[in-house]
Amino acid sequence: MVRSPRLHRLHLLLSLGSPVLMTEPRISVVIPNFNHARFLPRCLDAQLNQPVLPYEIIVVDDGSTDNSLEVLREYEKRRPVIRVCPNERNLGTNQTINRGLELARGDYVGFHAADDEVRPGIYEHFTRLLRAHPEAGAASGMCEWRCTSTGQNWYIGGRMPNQPSYLSPDQMVALGQSGRLAICSQNAVFKKSALLEADGYIPELRWFADWYCAYVVGFRYGMCHVPEVLSNFYLYPQSYFNADASARGQRRAVMRRLLEVLESEKFADVARPIGRSGLLGEFGWSMARVAASDSRHRRFLTPAFIRYVGRRSAQVFGRRFFPDWLARWCLKVFYGRRSLTEI
Repeated sequence: MVRSPRLHRLHLLLSLGSPVLMTEPRISVVIPNFNHARFLPRCLDAQLNQPVLPYEIIVVDDGSTDNSLEVLREYEKRRPVIRVCPNERNLGTNQTINRGLELARGDYVGFHAADDEVRPGIYEHFTRLLRAHPEAGAASGMCEWRCTSTGQNWYIGGRMPNQPSYLSPDQMVALGQSGRLAICSQNAVFKKSALLEADGYIPELRWFADWYCAYVVGFRYGMCHVPEVLSNFYLYPQSYFNADASARGQRRAVMRRLLEVLESEKFADVARPIGRSGLLGEFGWSMARVAASDSRHRRFLTPAFIRYVGRRSAQVFGRRFFPDWLARWCLKVFYGRRSLTEI
């Protein structure tokens, strides 16, 4: 029997006892889109400008009324890795993301906004780390946040370890307690089975669904971290991140629901490490008031939580009220890179 050159090389490697990787981690990218036609070329070109492409790029259009579908169909026609899946009606961001999760065929899934962009090498980094650490539930890198209204830039994840690494849930807790833990959902990928186990993006958690899902998966299975900037997150006044930012009562109601979900039997296993890490303090004094108002949630008010609240409040105050030069300095202090080699 004549073997193909590829099969012959595989047979030779096996006969020599060399390790052979039979499958690579398959990464599906889900991009929810609603009326972001003007940003889609930047987003999709960045996804395609990669030395290692994702397994598939699924764009779920949520009933756009601009020319988004025209732009998307043109990309789909030219690049088969892209699949365009329009919703029959407008479902909202979180339900659109969950539809993309259902459609994804990869082992890992990342959710990237249509108005953001990833940087070259992101999937090469993730594939390498996830191949070495299949136990990890998530992988992410640093993210540069760019505020379009002020011109201020800062980094998320800059205080994580400066070596590519796998972090166990206990190591994540330790990093959280020192104010250094970050899963940048703007570029992260997650094991699909772990996402489904975590109920995906819970619609009722609205603005906080991505945060909640990321840390449930991370604290259950650990995470991989890439100490490089892997994406740019653009903060527009009309961004979903800023949606209803003035509706404090609504946001507090969602925070209260977040704590209730966290305290439920299904998520009791991650309530303790999330509480010990202090990460809930990232939501500032509003979360502190919500937690303090109910005796069931007061256990989350740890010293680490209060430190997060203080840092978050100072960062928000500085961005809003300091002169730009002083605000930039404060952002560098709070989010700047540190030389950290120890976990």
